[in-house]
Amino acid sequence: MWLYMWGYSFLFTKVNHSFMLRNYYRGFTLIELLVVIAIIGILSSVVLASLNTARTKGADASVKSNLHNMRAQAELYYSSNSDSYGTWNAGVKATCPTSVVAGSIFNDTNIIKAVAAALSSGVNGTSCISVGGSYAIAVGMKTANQAWCIDSTGASKLKTGVATPDLAITGSACN
Repeated sequence: MWLYMWGYSFLFTKVNHSFMLRNYYRGFTLIELLVVIAIIGILSSVVLASLNTARTKGADASVKSNLHNMRAQAELYYSSNSDSYGTWNAGVKATCPTSVVAGSIFNDTNIIKAVAAALSSGVNGTSCISVGGSYAIAVGMKTANQAWCIDSTGASKLKTGVATPDLAITGSACN
């Protein structure tokens, strides 16, 4: 009795369970579904944008790695060929060869494979020069207007603001 007096009369009322069950099975409203779809769309666009940036950075890292390995292979070629890198394309800067060329560092199949691998990762072409005791190789990176350049002086550097890789080489060295 004292529960009734203090406002707890709901404990003694009969509840219409069929009404509650009917509301339970109605499901989500259209607004709720549209809000969830919008949130999922926004989150997926953020993830895809981040993924694209990661792919570009991965491709650029692959170019750097291939050129780093190529520099070590060129030094091995130099020491086993009378301290010379040989002469390729009459000492004129040009697109790097994709097959073995006798008389220069491009006679080494490992260097040719590294050039091909770097070119497949980058998107902006290659530029090479080899004259006697010096060489330079530049490969365009996936990031726009950038090239990675290595040369016989030990330089291994990024050149920005270059539309093509040949602009990263001056003479037979990276500029």
